[in-house]
Amino acid sequence: MLEKKILRELLEYIELNTVVLDFLSSEPIIIEDVKHNALEEFITIHREPSFAQVLFSFVDKKGCNDSDIYKKAGIDRRHFSKIRSKSDYRPGKPTVIALALALELNEEETDQLLGSAGFSLSNSDTFDLVILFCLEKRIYELDEVNQALEYLHLKPLIK
Repeated sequence: MLEKKILRELLEYIELNTVVLDFLSSEPIIIEDVKHNALEEFITIHREPSFAQVLFSFVDKKGCNDSDIYKKAGIDRRHFSKIRSKSDYRPGKPTVIALALALELNEEETDQLLGSAGFSLSNSDTFDLVILFCLEKRIYELDEVNQALEYLHLKPLIK
């Protein structure tokens, strides 16, 4: 169970790190006459590793078993198997965060894992600030992270 001191620190952290964005209206950019070969070349040059590649490189780097990770992340074996077997599979953000916590990744590594799935953590979102706080405080237990989220009336990660 999280101590009251940690929960107070969580509230202070969110208040200090919340960013309000001012969106400027702009015209959409239209790309005309893009040659197919140029587009393929661009994709080839700029493509980064898939979510599965990044995830399993962290699993290998940490020397963990798959079963240890999916159990600690609170996801079932079938879901984890889908991640491993389908190279283009992209799980939801809560699943990616749960896996990052299970692997005990730091903020930079978590950003890398989230980015590979098309997500990021934002200082303008309270849910994301709770996750950032937990990463900073090295709170990796799913139950404790869920408790912090529920404390602020936010939807918990995987139950």
